[in-house]
Amino acid sequence: MNTTVLTSVALTGFTVAFFHAAIPTHWLPFVLVARARGWGRGKAIAVLALAGVGHVGLMTLLGLGIAWFGFRLDQKIGTAFPWIAGGLLFAFALYYLWRQFSGRGICHHHPPGSQHQEDEHCGDEHAQSHWHEELKDSPLVASSGGDWPAISGLFVMLTLSPCEGFLPIYLSGVQFGWKGFVLLSAILALATFGAMTLFTWLALLGFDRFRLDRFERYEAGMLGSLFGLLALLIVVLEH
Repeated sequence: MNTTVLTSVALTGFTVAFFHAAIPTHWLPFVLVARARGWGRGKAIAVLALAGVGHVGLMTLLGLGIAWFGFRLDQKIGTAFPWIAGGLLFAFALYYLWRQFSGRGICHHHPPGSQHQEDEHCGDEHAQSHWHEELKDSPLVASSGGDWPAISGLFVMLTLSPCEGFLPIYLSGVQFGWKGFVLLSAILALATFGAMTLFTWLALLGFDRFRLDRFERYEAGMLGSLFGLLALLIVVLEH
């Protein structure tokens, strides 16, 4: 096992997952709904954690499928797999860079019933802002029906917004077997829960003037750059 490659993959995975979870779509809705419904910080964090389980759980299942397929492929092609993984990472890098420079960005889900969810704007400034307006007429902040409709809505919204950028990380970790899969899954969970909890807690304390929408605006470019560097590192070190 090349520990240098594994460390690089792990650090890249943590960076991807943390900054993905730091964009406002992953924590700002919880802050706004908590304020509208009068939830305390503890309840807001608990609802966030519940939704985070769905978010991380779906990603882990997708990663499991990639790992299983990768293990079968690795058994057949052996030492050629790192080259294939590096080539695929380069392809992902070019794809994300193309999305960034074409202005498409990365699509993220919006509150149930909002106009953005139906139109699916991606990558533009309008789609990443105006959360107050989007939530104003949403059932998430409706006073009737108790808290469960809001909790289930937030759960579904976050679960259906997977960190697709982490899937290439699972692919690059296939050569490290099940131990690598478990390590990357733990990193995904740690970075995701850490970022969402941190920014939700800070916002609930009043520090909600972050310009983190820029992470979402430039997320595709950041992913493209990271995957390009990781692909180059894997190919060079394995060679």
